[in-house]
Order: sequence, then C-alpha cells, then structure tokens
Amino acid sequence: MSFIESEERKELRAAVAALASKYNYRDYVLPKARANEPLDELWAEAGKLGFLGVNLPEEFGGGGAGMYELALVMEELAAQGAGLLLMVVSPAICGTIITKYGTDEQKASWLPKLSDGTGKMVFGITEPDAGSNSHQITTTARRDGDDWILNGRKIFISGVDQAEAVLIVSRTEDHKTGKLKPALFIVPTDAPGFIKTPQEMDIIEPDHQFTLFLDDVRLPADALVGKEDAALMQLFAGLNPERIMGAAMAVGMGRYAIDRAVEYAKERTVWKTPIGAHQGIAHPLAQVKIELEQAKLMMQKAATLYDAGDEMGAAEAANMAKYAAGEASIKALDQAIQTHGGAGLTREYGLAAMLGAARIARIAPVSREMILNFVAQHSLGLPKSY
Repeated sequence: MSFIESEERKELRAAVAALASKYNYRDYVLPKARANEPLDELWAEAGKLGFLGVNLPEEFGGGGAGMYELALVMEELAAQGAGLLLMVVSPAICGTIITKYGTDEQKASWLPKLSDGTGKMVFGITEPDAGSNSHQITTTARRDGDDWILNGRKIFISGVDQAEAVLIVSRTEDHKTGKLKPALFIVPTDAPGFIKTPQEMDIIEPDHQFTLFLDDVRLPADALVGKEDAALMQLFAGLNPERIMGAAMAVGMGRYAIDRAVEYAKERTVWKTPIGAHQGIAHPLAQVKIELEQAKLMMQKAATLYDAGDEMGAAEAANMAKYAAGEASIKALDQAIQTHGGAGLTREYGLAAMLGAARIARIAPVSREMILNFVAQHSLGLPKSY
C-alpha cells in the first residue's frame, strides 16, 4: 500500500469534487432532504460520468477499478455534504455480490444498470427479531417446482422506493435452524406479495427507510444469486465493501464539518481577533483533523486489502475504519457546531441537521459495540462474548 495516490486517483478525486461542488450541501442536498426528496439529479450525473460504477467490470460498463476508487468517490461527494447513501448498497454491496457470484444472465442484466446509475438495487438483511445476530434471520425460501416462494419481514431497508429490486438475504426452509446458510434472491419491488411500508425517522435525510413484508413472493429459479446452500463468504463479499463505504461517507462528512468550522473561525471576529486564533477553538479542530486522517488511513488500508483479495485482513481493517470514522465524524460535527456558537444551531448552516445523519455511523451498517466484539475476538484473541 502506498501513501501516495496515483495520478489517476488524484484526477478522480478532483473530478468528483468538482461535481459535488455543483450539488453541495447548503444549496442542493439540504433543501432536497428537508423536502424528503432523493438526490436524483446528482445520482444521474454521477452515473453518466462513470463515478457510480467505478468498481464494476469494464465489460459491463464499469470502470474496472476497485473498492478504493469507489470509496474515494464517496468520500469526495460527502466532503461537500453530498454523500450518496445508495452507493453503499447498489454498486458496493449488490454490484460486488453479483460480480462475484451472479450468473452470466444476472451480470448482463444488472451490472450495466448499476454501473451507469440507470438502475438501482438495494439490500435487505436486517430483521426486527434478529438485530445484529444475522444467524437468527427467519425470512425463508422454499421450492415450488422450479420457482421459489419467499416469506418474511425486513426492517430499516434504505431506498426501496428508488429501486427496481432488493437483494434479499434469506435462508432455505430446510435451514431454519442452526448456523445461517444464506440464500440471496433478487426480488423485484413490483412483485406480487412484496409490500413496502415507510418508516418514520426523526432525522433529515433525502433517502427513506422501509419495512418490507414478503408474503408468498413467487420468484423464478434464476432469481437466486449464487448457491442456495451458500457459505457465509457469499454474504460477506458484500459486507466488507459496506463497512468501507460507510467509513468513506463518515470521513467525508467529517471533512465537510471541519471545513465549515475553519471558514467560520477565520471570519468570525471577537475582541478584534478571529476566533480561530484562540487555542480553545483551534486545538479541538486540530485534534479532530488528526482523528479523521487516522480513520481515513484505516479506510484506505481496508480498501487496499480488499482489492488485493485479502478478505480476512480487509474485515479487520474495514471494521476498525468504520468505527474510527463514525466516532471522528460525530466529533467533527459537534465541534463545528460549537465553533459556530449559536449560529451552529440555525437552519442557515444546517450543521445540526447533519449531526443527526452523522449519528447513524455509530449504529449502521454495524453497531460500534459489535465492532468492538469483532476486534476483541478476532484481533485480540479474547473469548467470544456472545
């Protein structure tokens, strides 16, 4: 791993930053979020420019690069307050799983659309009674001739109203008990028996969350991705990218917060001196800057290991990156609000609204407590605690 990015990566950063500046937080994202509208214009333009599918195979319209480049895109978008949540699930999770395990027909049907953004697929794993314990998933698939019948319930599924399909994590009926052997299905959002119900969230976000009910949803045999008796690695192929992308979004959001705080600290003058000259303002911002850079380095390490094919090494680094980035992002926004004083709580700056969104990083896609469990067990070799 090199700490010096190639010219291609530097050019990609500059190009994404230029796009994001057109769709920045105050002028575009926050008004759309307050109106509960998705960021369709930004998504479409990012797709046309090849940013959304930069990690997907060239033969299907992607950029042929890796998770490092996709995380780079997310970070630069989020650094202008314009992070795209569905990048985490559509090209990163679903695109990766289909690339690795999909049939030729599934790849030809889905990867071009995921690459240019003309199609979206979201991801359905979380269930109300399973929580962080994926082994307790109760959504089941049973055979009926050549078809599959799915029954179950999912919760906190992002962007279902924008997607053509959901990649549903289930288990086959004969594996209801014991360790999870995931069976993944591409479920069209207009399938009979597929019911989506919006969940009321108390944060300002452009993307909506849904509860899903699968009531005897009939799917053809070719809806199955990979094997029906899959090893967990088929599922984990999408979870490392999810954590890396979550870290990238948090790092970018933290960068946005620091940039706004620094701007204000240079301009705001009290007692004839810019407030940024005072150590009480400067030192906390410097500390957060250090912590964000540390989180970013771990994110880059995770992406590099993942792209090199080191799944276990990437898992450790991705979990650590997601933890560090979530903590640093929240701290950065809190300090940005403090730097602004009362202005930090006004509608004009929108920082308080962003703090709610940043808080998600401590919970999703995996809670910080479960990350600490992972590090304690796998990195430190301590006995499993759950």
